[in-house]
Amino acid sequence: MLTARRRVVASAVVLAGSLLMTSCGGSDGGSSDGKTLRLWHYEAPNSAMGAAWNEAIKEFEATHPGVKVKYEEKSFEQIQKTAPMVLNSSDAPDLMEYNKGNATAGLLSKQGLLTDLSAEATQRGWDKKLSAGVRTTSVYDTNGVMGSGKWYGVPNYAEYTMAFYNKDLFAKYKIAEPKTFDDLTAAMDTFVKNGVTPLSNAGAEYIAQQYLYQLALSKADRSWVDSYELYKGKTDFHDQAWTYAAETFADWVKKGYIAKNSTSAKAEEAGVSFIQGKSPILFSGSWWYGRFQDEAKFDWGTFLWPGSNLTLGSGGNLWVVPKNAKNKDLAYDFIDITMSKKIQDLLGNKGGVPVAADANAITDPKAKALIANFNTLSGRDGLAFYPDWPVAGFYDVLVSETQKLITGSGKPDAYLDALQEAYDKGAPKQ
Repeated sequence: MLTARRRVVASAVVLAGSLLMTSCGGSDGGSSDGKTLRLWHYEAPNSAMGAAWNEAIKEFEATHPGVKVKYEEKSFEQIQKTAPMVLNSSDAPDLMEYNKGNATAGLLSKQGLLTDLSAEATQRGWDKKLSAGVRTTSVYDTNGVMGSGKWYGVPNYAEYTMAFYNKDLFAKYKIAEPKTFDDLTAAMDTFVKNGVTPLSNAGAEYIAQQYLYQLALSKADRSWVDSYELYKGKTDFHDQAWTYAAETFADWVKKGYIAKNSTSAKAEEAGVSFIQGKSPILFSGSWWYGRFQDEAKFDWGTFLWPGSNLTLGSGGNLWVVPKNAKNKDLAYDFIDITMSKKIQDLLGNKGGVPVAADANAITDPKAKALIANFNTLSGRDGLAFYPDWPVAGFYDVLVSETQKLITGSGKPDAYLDALQEAYDKGAPKQ
């Protein structure tokens, strides 16, 4: 059973001695030069995670004399599509950020491409710093299903989705912050009447499918999520929640809440549209928070999706150590630094959701609000993971099928049929 997601606040500082230890050889990943840590991640430098990890690189090099971090920037899509091939080669990095869930980290663990981190998690206390809900995506069984088994990844932040809104545009059209779902639709109607498309969208990547999943979650409960994500029951895509979501999403396109020309848009374009003040609302994740703080030149705020106890969210993406990594002990040390109080506090003040920060050290008002909303979700067991997680390849199915709803070339019933077929094909037999 999943327990209530509560962010663990820890004040312990990582012992300097453990950070100073380096290794002359990784456990089982081939020969090590002991002088270079190859690191891949896909966070923007001005995002909370990017800023925190840049500081972690400085800390790592300061505590590991003679060792350099070779950071290689990769995009989310790059890693998503090429990880299995790269990790099965001699070109695997020592440490990599990777998406969590059955279809991603779970699949790689099942394929034997990731290092078992269980001993390190216990020895270094990572298991104590992560709450049960956040820890769900760190452990995978022999079938690659999250929630139990061995440690294959460590998140040093949490994340959740929310509606980012442009307060200046809301004020221009005399619209109050939505407190109910009816308030939200009334606000979108007002924008449409004034020639403004209310929702920033990206049909070619994750944002469109997350709008739809959130609509389903507004009619769902925890057992529904457990059935879908953890296979603890039968998932019927023609049930009330999924049917409502598909029909409502298609209706929103017809009403002009979502632009039809957003079909081929990428997530970056949706975010930039919000930053430039063109879109009054973007429903997306806390990973945007630090960047919006840095780049948006207008007054903006956030609110949890009204009328729903559940929203998309989980522990953050994972630090994973490839099986073929050549400097595994250096990788473990770097993870340790990202879990330290110094880096956790920085992450929180930069607009991230830390998993082991000192609550009193978070001073930025917007960051406090971000963490307060996360605590609200945690308190009501409101993190419902992500729609593409259950089965391998489901992300691409969701993208292509949701695009059809945007263009109108596909109908809700056919959309649900396609999802059911792909899900049943990939899910373990019950």
